[in-house]
Amino acid sequence: MQSAVLTESLEFEIEERDRPSPASDEVLVATRDVGICGSDIHYWSHGRIGDYVVENPLILGHESAGEVVEVGDDVDTVEPGDRVALEPGVPCRRCEYCKRGEYHLCPQVTFMATPPDDGTFSEYVAWPADFAYVLPEEVSTREGALCEPLSVGLHASRLGDIGYGDTVAITGAGPIGLLAMEAAKAAGASDVILTDVVESKLERAAEHGADETVNVAERNLVEAVEEYTDGRGADVVLEASGAKSSIENTLEIVRRGGEIVLIGLADEATVPLDILEIIDNELHIHGSFRYANTYDAAVNLLADGEVDVEWIIDFEEPMENVAKAFERVHGGEDVVKGMISFE
Repeated sequence: MQSAVLTESLEFEIEERDRPSPASDEVLVATRDVGICGSDIHYWSHGRIGDYVVENPLILGHESAGEVVEVGDDVDTVEPGDRVALEPGVPCRRCEYCKRGEYHLCPQVTFMATPPDDGTFSEYVAWPADFAYVLPEEVSTREGALCEPLSVGLHASRLGDIGYGDTVAITGAGPIGLLAMEAAKAAGASDVILTDVVESKLERAAEHGADETVNVAERNLVEAVEEYTDGRGADVVLEASGAKSSIENTLEIVRRGGEIVLIGLADEATVPLDILEIIDNELHIHGSFRYANTYDAAVNLLADGEVDVEWIIDFEEPMENVAKAFERVHGGEDVVKGMISFE
């Protein structure tokens, strides 16, 4: 089988590798669609994210879906011919966090495309059947692949306890911010305020459900939210940009007693926040790390038409053009999501 491999010199090479065989609890999946994530771009352009360093050849890609072609001897939940979305994080299933259902916090989790574990820019992948979710007929594999970033939005929405009638402010109109908007609307939010510095992304968001958009390169975010909410502030703030100024502004745009969920990773590990303001306004601040127990919900929401994900896709490229696709995502401020297609 062919795989797109990121070398130690951070260049892509198409390599011929052995097709894997599924273990007794695994399925073998023929890859159909894989999204290009910001973390993929970061490994390609910088060779590391924090302590995770590309020291050996690595297959990127973790937003994926495909068709089952073979199942292990102990698998009875999935059959050959089923189309599945693959949840990329597999925990130990034995530790305290796994047993509490917080398996995304498992210290031994294996996560696709995170050194040293390979991802799915490959024609075939063997993966535990427990983390392969069957897609109904009405859900495409393109949509199935985007269950991953949608899951980030669903997890953040749960942490923020978004409910009917809430006003939600989302900072950042990248893939996570836009799909967090979809998740917030599905959870019952009546008003979503979305911010970014790229006008074309905000225009696209307005076309797909944002009630108010704020270009923070041109307007003061705090003043814009105060004006929209008549001085009250948003019930929930989902910070998906990682920008230092946006993180700091979360305290200014949320209402007293409101919820703040931090999703975006800042360039610097330390961002100053006003502790007195947090205490005086009794703010609830959550860190949001990946997701857990979201894939079933993501698939069901897609099947019922409660969320839409394909509108964030800008282009598709075949695997042999993976370098071109990465350059296009990295160099285009208007680009939200690129996909690698195997069909």
